[in-house]
Amino acid sequence: MYFQRIRDMREDADLSQKQIAAYLGIAQTVYSRYERGYQTIPLEHLIALADYYHVSLDYLTGRTKNKKVNF
Repeated sequence: MYFQRIRDMREDADLSQKQIAAYLGIAQTVYSRYERGYQTIPLEHLIALADYYHVSLDYLTGRTKNKKVNF
């Protein structure tokens, strides 16, 4: 599945794929595959990215335009 927002959020934060991959503890090539939709992103990585960018999973995956995290 392809999630455009993971790339958009990274670019908006002026971060490289290598930096985000290091945060997730994976290779840059694996992260690149996530951004291009060539590899499924594990839930634990989606949660880590949502936490990192302080956005909801729904926002990160394109299900809503609301960035707010609701608890």
